[in-house]
Amino acid sequence: MARHDASDLTNRLARDAETVCRHYLSAGRREGRYWLVGDVRNTPGRSMFVRLKESVKGPAGKWTDAATGEHGDLLDVIRESCGLVDFKDVADEARSFLSLPHSEPEPDRPRLRTPSAQTGSPEAARRLFAMSQPIERTLVEAYLRNRGITFLHGTGSLRFHPRCYYRPDDHSPTETWPAMMAAVTDLSGHLTGAHRTWLDPGGFTEATLGKAPIDTPRRAMGDLLGHAVRFGVAGEVMAAGEGIETILSLRCVLPNMPMVAALSAAHLSAILFPDTLRRLYIARDDDPAGDGAMATLVDRAQEVGIEAIVISPRLGDFNEDLRLLGIDALRAASRVQIAAQDVARFMELAA
Repeated sequence: MARHDASDLTNRLARDAETVCRHYLSAGRREGRYWLVGDVRNTPGRSMFVRLKESVKGPAGKWTDAATGEHGDLLDVIRESCGLVDFKDVADEARSFLSLPHSEPEPDRPRLRTPSAQTGSPEAARRLFAMSQPIERTLVEAYLRNRGITFLHGTGSLRFHPRCYYRPDDHSPTETWPAMMAAVTDLSGHLTGAHRTWLDPGGFTEATLGKAPIDTPRRAMGDLLGHAVRFGVAGEVMAAGEGIETILSLRCVLPNMPMVAALSAAHLSAILFPDTLRRLYIARDDDPAGDGAMATLVDRAQEVGIEAIVISPRLGDFNEDLRLLGIDALRAASRVQIAAQDVARFMELAA
């Protein structure tokens, strides 16, 4: 949905904010110029207040939860009270509501709804990932191939969402963009979070590298600390790095090696080690944050008897090496940095 459509829905809902509140926040009640309720998920209480009429303090339909600091508009109310994740579903629900006669429902009658998932929670991440689709023949596959990543076997942790909800900040209208979804899982494979990379439907450019032209084209949600996006099942050997594209680039020349992307330098330094792990390759990014994560991870691995070997790119990261230097140069540079016994074991398909 284009941003003007979302803005139009928000404005239409705000014109009759009280009826929206009676319908979706039926556990609350009107007091003066506000609707009071426990929270945006329709819990009884008084900590959240929705402005019912435009005033010098702001437009109608804006709400704030004094207990948590959360705030938003009436589309957020619909999303959270109905337990929705995909913005298309939110918009469809809003359109359905706006087509109904605005007869006032009985205030005390609860509205039947699916259990809500708290914004940013692991459950919300699971729902969002479940609503996405495999990457084959999608914009995600084109995005990765444009970045030189052609080995896509075993990338089931990645999926494509054609209309992923994006909001620049709490005061901006909602937008939707296509996105690459990545499942963040724990050591047992249980999904604890999701990472979104919003993509440019217009295609790849050197300026954006295929990411959407928005302020924050990457965001993660859920329980991330210690967990990662996983490619393959770790045994005695595993590689770990920060970015998804970094790890996928290294997989192009080490296709048999299990790898994980921790999504940031801070999270890389905190990844949990499988009990079977004996040798850890650290795919370092060439920047101060990458150096700090590398040092912390080396210390942690050595403390528990895991051999730590650092693999360094020639440029800023391994995707830069792949795109700008080529796969043969990346393969040659990687070959001399890994243990001799791992060359045949993990490079055999790329030799």
